[in-house]
Amino acid sequence: MNILIGGAWPYANGSLHVGHLAALLPGDVLARYHRQKGDIVSYVSGSDCHGTPVTIRAKKENLTPQEVSDKYHEEFVVCFNKLGFTYDCYGKTSSHQHKAFVKEFHKRMYQRDYIYEREEDQAYCNECAQFLPDRFVVGNCPYCKAKARGDQCEECGSVLEPEVLLESKCSICNSTPVIKKSTHLFLAITKLKNELEEFVQSHGEWRKNAQEMSKRYIKEGLRDRAITRDLDWGIDVPFERYENKKIYIWAENVLGYLSSSFIHAQEQGLDFPEIWGEDAKHYYVHGKDNIPFHTIILPSLLIANGENYRLPDEIVSSEYLTLEGRKISTSENWAIWVKEIVERYNPDSIRYFLIANGPEKRDTDFSWREFVNSNNGELLGAYGNLVNRTLVFAQKSFESKIPNGILNKGIEDNVNNLYQQVGLLIEKGEFKFAIENIFEFIRSINKYFDEEKPWITVKDNIEHCKNTIYNCINVIANVAVLLNPFLPFSSAKVLEWLKCENTWKYKQVKANGSIGTASILFERLDKKLIDEELKKLNK
Repeated sequence: MNILIGGAWPYANGSLHVGHLAALLPGDVLARYHRQKGDIVSYVSGSDCHGTPVTIRAKKENLTPQEVSDKYHEEFVVCFNKLGFTYDCYGKTSSHQHKAFVKEFHKRMYQRDYIYEREEDQAYCNECAQFLPDRFVVGNCPYCKAKARGDQCEECGSVLEPEVLLESKCSICNSTPVIKKSTHLFLAITKLKNELEEFVQSHGEWRKNAQEMSKRYIKEGLRDRAITRDLDWGIDVPFERYENKKIYIWAENVLGYLSSSFIHAQEQGLDFPEIWGEDAKHYYVHGKDNIPFHTIILPSLLIANGENYRLPDEIVSSEYLTLEGRKISTSENWAIWVKEIVERYNPDSIRYFLIANGPEKRDTDFSWREFVNSNNGELLGAYGNLVNRTLVFAQKSFESKIPNGILNKGIEDNVNNLYQQVGLLIEKGEFKFAIENIFEFIRSINKYFDEEKPWITVKDNIEHCKNTIYNCINVIANVAVLLNPFLPFSSAKVLEWLKCENTWKYKQVKANGSIGTASILFERLDKKLIDEELKKLNK
């Protein structure tokens, strides 16, 4: 089966923080799982290099937007690699391939009935002598009164236009912008109301935040949106008389899922139409602030294009991750930066904490105390302990061989059930529950090890001891497969030690097989780190 997994495209205007990771990690879990099942996976994403955030950063750093976006794009790639993200194509919206794909997509869309020209009011700053991109206009949301930008309110999720903001200001010079006329191309989203309403209503399995926000967006009234803008930085508009304008960022960055999967298909000899066809399955993984762009905007563009591209299937939309009880704020430097945490901690420890404490259905909190405790208690105390005590025992008592034992039927059934349960939970986007089930089983096998007392039976009942260790090794092999989507680095070590293939099906290890030289999977974290990290954060 063709599986497309689209991870949200982070803005290439600053470093990633743990909140970004919490929203994006489920994409890699899905990709690894579906590959284990034998599906044809296209796991794609990239850096969002156009738009206002990049332009603002470029001004601050006295660089060009290209230089700034390239710098952060390269940083993102390093961070994702260190965390084990297995993107099949991680691109950037400033690439030649993306630009070429978007222009062709738009050319076809312009020939259809959903694009029209209209003169519109647009924010203009007399002090800066320029039309202002929506994100350059800041003020208060007309709906919830929170601070908002001209494109979206992050507090209530409303998609906005600059002219509706209350007490609007230019974010560059803080002066009050005026409204001027400018002619643009518009996408007639209002014409798509029936299709969009039917599409959203047919996906009752989406997370609650995706369902509620999408329905509210439609209920409050769809609006046609400009797909061109008066900008210097972006993709040229492939339309006569629009040579001095650019494609509006919202009408091109979500098309990165298509352009990246197109590149991947070309490189791997895959059938691009099949990836986007009726027999495929698509997941979109992002934070809740991006919901309307994936449930309303992307479907609108796909329908308007007319090529029968597949609309989104699963919307994996996370709530927010707070930090030590406070909202993450990059402007106040209240954040844990990914480029720093990946240098100091085991990538599986980071992945485990952000999945086991993921903001799937409600906001959750990152605390250094809980991070250290989860590493020491769950990864080291449960999983690492089971692997280490079992394999070290086999090395010492059975000459580093897997003893010839009899499978415990109850344990075998539990493992088989886990494959089904965990697989279903992953496909439903319930990653936290999935990893909890695996660790609950790991704890039960640690209890089994204690109750069977192999350190005693090795002396007075060797056959019983062989059965115990054989069953524990068999469990470890299967647990390594089950945990691979979540904890790929430790899983790879275990599978190598036991010479097991990484496919999503029950494994039975062979008696007398050699065990590789096992090493420690997880190091204990000193509790002094909690205070050290908190002091660093509070600075």
